[in-house]
Amino acid sequence: MTGGLEWAVTTDGQAVTLRQVAAQAGVSRQTVSNVLNAPERVDPATRLKVRAAIESLGYQPSRTARSLATRQAGLIGYCLARHPGRSLFTDPFLHALTEAIEATGRRLLVFTAPEGAEGLATYADLIAQRAVDAFILSDTVDGDPRHGWLASRGVPFASFGRTWPEQGEQPGRWVDVDGAGACAELVRGLHSAGHDRIAFLGWRDPVPVGAAKDRQRGWRDECRRLGLPEQAAYADSDSMEGAAHAAATLLDAAQPPTAIVAAGDLLAVGVISEVRRRELRPGHDIWVTGFDDSLLATSVEGGLTTVRQPAAEITATLVRLLDAGPGRSGVLLDGRIVSRSSAPLDL
Repeated sequence: MTGGLEWAVTTDGQAVTLRQVAAQAGVSRQTVSNVLNAPERVDPATRLKVRAAIESLGYQPSRTARSLATRQAGLIGYCLARHPGRSLFTDPFLHALTEAIEATGRRLLVFTAPEGAEGLATYADLIAQRAVDAFILSDTVDGDPRHGWLASRGVPFASFGRTWPEQGEQPGRWVDVDGAGACAELVRGLHSAGHDRIAFLGWRDPVPVGAAKDRQRGWRDECRRLGLPEQAAYADSDSMEGAAHAAATLLDAAQPPTAIVAAGDLLAVGVISEVRRRELRPGHDIWVTGFDDSLLATSVEGGLTTVRQPAAEITATLVRLLDAGPGRSGVLLDGRIVSRSSAPLDL
């Protein structure tokens, strides 16, 4: 802390000050302030000692005083998508992100906003109120306007997901999972298991979603490399019913696939329901894979073979990139295939 300002709250009727915490921990007030505001500047042993003193005294820094002294809110903004069904990965991702941010002494502020350029007004309002210090972006789409808008205003942010710009680099720093690589690996595994007709099932959506296209590209490119026919179908809705209907078009073909790579777990479960409706056996007559390793993956009988996204590594990387300052850089992480009975791959 600078300027002589001390934060104090009343605990059990007694005021606890920054000076008291420093005295109990045997460190300077500046060190206590660093532990609270910039813990990366303090060695782990000293951080533990200061945290123990804070807990022992029941000291709770005033967020208002912190904001006045540092001109920072100590909050990172995150917009919750209005289509949560599209990614069943949202729940584990949010839990991991909250833990990663709280480990740095900050908190996550979750809000909602309209999609597209219309939602920028919400970001502008949060910035004007100094309600947050930075943003974590996710649920990115092709040409997502948020990245360029924030970058042009010097607002710190990091993105989970790419915006797939037609030209040049993506604004800001980002981390993503290599969906193309994972789906190519699924095709290789299915082909090694004896499948020569491997179909893809994705979403039919007016909003271009780069992640879905990336997964399809990995499937398509590997099919071409192996000389396999390309069969694809698309669900009209983000539901198991929509996926089942799309799967029916594949299974009714003159030469139906013996394996189906679905772009997400929800789609894969819909495929499995259609396979079973036809009295076929998933993992025997038709092999089915998904993406995300969500709770759905273990809710179906025998389990769903799927791609696990490394939530802890993604969120730790996001926080690291956020604190790295302005720049343009990206980190592409590998997904991990989890084999279950819907497609018993020998990995």
